[in-house]
Amino acid sequence: MALSATLFRFEIGISDVDRGVYESLALRVAQHPSETDLYLVTRVLARVLEHRDGLAFGKGLSDPDAAPISALRDAGIIALWVDIGHPKPERLHKASKRADEVCVYTHRAPASLLADLASAKIHRADEIRVVALEPDFIADLAERLSRINRWDMLRSDGVLYVTVDDETLTTTPLIHEGRAALE
Repeated sequence: MALSATLFRFEIGISDVDRGVYESLALRVAQHPSETDLYLVTRVLARVLEHRDGLAFGKGLSDPDAAPISALRDAGIIALWVDIGHPKPERLHKASKRADEVCVYTHRAPASLLADLASAKIHRADEIRVVALEPDFIADLAERLSRINRWDMLRSDGVLYVTVDDETLTTTPLIHEGRAALE
């Protein structure tokens, strides 16, 4: 018998001073049995930090060619493709051909991913944004993960603060953008 997905609920207050986004989100996130808590937390953070109209989680493993998170614009064109972890260069090549903007959120050291972007044949590789979240920060959030979660997130001057159960965790995501990140 196959294992089924686990459903997590998130109530997240967003105060993103850097982007001028102030909202409350109610998310239901299915975790596939093969998905780690670290990946799940990174996926949720990416969804919140990229929040905009029309942004949604993908179908997961039921459609492996789709983005984990994406936003569409007119006529079903992909405006934003968000990938998680360390996607293969071939996947990023296809994504950058299909989407106006591509970014990757990783909870691992980004050096190998950046090396792939610099050396592999990837369409518009110099335009792919890589957001590296500190592994210890992600691990701390994963330890606090429950089936029902209430987070308050503040981003100001590039620093991210996430409050869970009256405890605030802090990190500064490293953002690698464009050609400068690849050199």
